[in-house]
Amino acid sequence: MVTLVRAPLFVPATRPDRFARAAESGADAVILDLEDAVAPGDKDRARAQLRFDFTALPVILRINAAGTPWHAADLAAASGAAAVMLPKAEDLAVLGSLAAAGLAVIALVETARGIAAAREIAAHPAVQRLAFGSVDYAADLGCAHQPEPLLAARSELVLASRLAGIAAPLDGVTTALDDPAALAADTARARALGMTGKLCIHPRQIGPVLAGFAPAPSELDWARRVLASGDGAARVDGAMVDEPVRLRARALIAAAEGAAPDPERKTE
Repeated sequence: MVTLVRAPLFVPATRPDRFARAAESGADAVILDLEDAVAPGDKDRARAQLRFDFTALPVILRINAAGTPWHAADLAAASGAAAVMLPKAEDLAVLGSLAAAGLAVIALVETARGIAAAREIAAHPAVQRLAFGSVDYAADLGCAHQPEPLLAARSELVLASRLAGIAAPLDGVTTALDDPAALAADTARARALGMTGKLCIHPRQIGPVLAGFAPAPSELDWARRVLASGDGAARVDGAMVDEPVRLRARALIAAAEGAAPDPERKTE
């Protein structure tokens, strides 16, 4: 289920020799990339080499954006993917065409127009999840690819997802491949905002991302004490506990168990 994915790994669609290795890397999903990782002259060859049967994990296909010469052919090749990742998601008509093709969608929001339409995008029946294309978004706005300038966009994606009743969004990539501290900080920041996963571009990012989004033992101990406190107002660890706090405790337990989103949320 793409709604439960925390650490999907991008693989260039031009490298079928890496598909199975990506599935064995510890990632909980594989994203075969027909877009940024593939040069224009290699698109047709990459598309011809696609396969989705190399793993039991969800295999997501990042297609080329609507309006490019490759979009229609990418859609035709997407049968068998768990979902398509639509870059530059901002147009509801495009989402309608993907829905008509019977495709589940992860909407990659990476433009100003996309953020402005995020709530409508999240509410579209084809959309299972939002993801943040932070690098492209920063380029579109002309802002720095740093936490503070991107805070409002990340928060909007979390809010849009909750309003639509879909799983919380995937955060964008950490481009620094040799900076574990940066990856840990980015992951912790995304989790604190309410995101529940992060796009990975190298296998060494997978373990830290999975660990960063998993509840810590101390959090689970707290959650169990909260849920054992009964109903109504109670005191746990010197703090007042009531139903909103219990909701948070239940969410932590569900995250640890890999449970599906709550019944009020749209699922696949």
